[in-house]
Amino acid sequence: MARKRLMKLTVYSIPLTIPTKLYIPLLIATLAGAGSTARGQAVRYCDSTWSDAVKSVQLCRDGIEQEKPTLTLDNDGTSGERLSLSFDLLEEQPQDLRYRFIHCDRAWHADELEPHEYYNGFEEQRIDDYRSSFTTLQPYIHYHTVFPTEYSRFTLSGNYVVAVYRYDVPDSILLTRRFYVNENLLEMTLTVERAASGGALHNDQEVSLTIEGLRRDAIGTQMMLRPEYLHPWVQQNGRIDNMRELPFSGYAAGKLCYRWADANRFAGGNNYRYFDISNLRAPIYNVHRIERYGGETHVMLRPEENRSRKAFMTEEGLNGGMKIHVWDRNDATVEADYAWVHFTLPMDRPVLDGSIHIVGALTEWSLDDASRMEWNSEFRTYTCRLFLKQGYYAYQLLFLPTGGDEGRTALLEGDHSETPNRYHVYVYARLPGERYDRLIGVR
Repeated sequence: MARKRLMKLTVYSIPLTIPTKLYIPLLIATLAGAGSTARGQAVRYCDSTWSDAVKSVQLCRDGIEQEKPTLTLDNDGTSGERLSLSFDLLEEQPQDLRYRFIHCDRAWHADELEPHEYYNGFEEQRIDDYRSSFTTLQPYIHYHTVFPTEYSRFTLSGNYVVAVYRYDVPDSILLTRRFYVNENLLEMTLTVERAASGGALHNDQEVSLTIEGLRRDAIGTQMMLRPEYLHPWVQQNGRIDNMRELPFSGYAAGKLCYRWADANRFAGGNNYRYFDISNLRAPIYNVHRIERYGGETHVMLRPEENRSRKAFMTEEGLNGGMKIHVWDRNDATVEADYAWVHFTLPMDRPVLDGSIHIVGALTEWSLDDASRMEWNSEFRTYTCRLFLKQGYYAYQLLFLPTGGDEGRTALLEGDHSETPNRYHVYVYARLPGERYDRLIGVR
């Protein structure tokens, strides 16, 4: 089933000056249809796969799963921090795959910097670590790489995108993933509390950011902590649809405060739903039955429920994440199989003013056609199926209003101020005369 996207991409091969005189693809995009980016403006990069053959993409700190892909700016090359990128390609023969980095502004548009300005090393890197799947119905090649390498480093902080493509088909971008390089200059505090005012005291959460100043080891750095130069962005779990910039509210005891504004309030949502398909021989958690036909495995999950009117129960989980795991094998990276996972949501009638989406790492946190559930009028049920690798998956069902770009939890999940959401704040700085957005603090 073809994966549809909200944006139509036009990819060109642009010659770059590198020692091997190779041609490296540069992603240039124009928008087809309505959206947040007007025609002629730069595309906003997201975590995306541009081929149905690419599955199970994970980018995290090397050796630390479920952590945000963040590096500390390493000017002397001694920190040893690395990011780990892994994914599967549903093919039987290994391919010559390459990757490169793109520096972005705080809103994830590619900026005007040249690669040599933000990266010390070869602009194009080859993925040499790959292995074939073993004893699986679905053959695939598992690819893995770690960056920066021993002989390379990032020289500027900010938002980055890693783009992977086929070397022999340079116009074929396979995937893009976001990551961060942080200067770690700030002392700051991020607090999350029940909303203090308004009509949703029991439903919303309010985040407050206080920037106390520069870290002791950063004193003397050329950084002016003035609100007109700072841009803090907050993210709830892994969601990108409700990520936003916090407005400056004032000073308190010489500290910069960002609080009490509408942008500081987030719908609390609910605990993430999850299922376990680490065992394809017998149903485990939230799996109704497992069938095999047509040379494929099909997992039927238990029907989803509308949880908006149910009592809230605190439960720790992956908050939308995923973990590849297989029940009776030693190496899940190449021994875990794939299956079609079927979701169903019975309802009396379809929603007429929007769509319902499955959101989490399993759908790249995207509100697109691939994550949208379709209405089946015969069975009065919303349905969707995803081709997933064995493991644990957490997700939510979000309602996307027609013409909107932010999903809502109230309709199907309910909103609770007690929900154990994880919030991350990214503080960017753009000083006079600078050509890029620096990332000076992450919490």
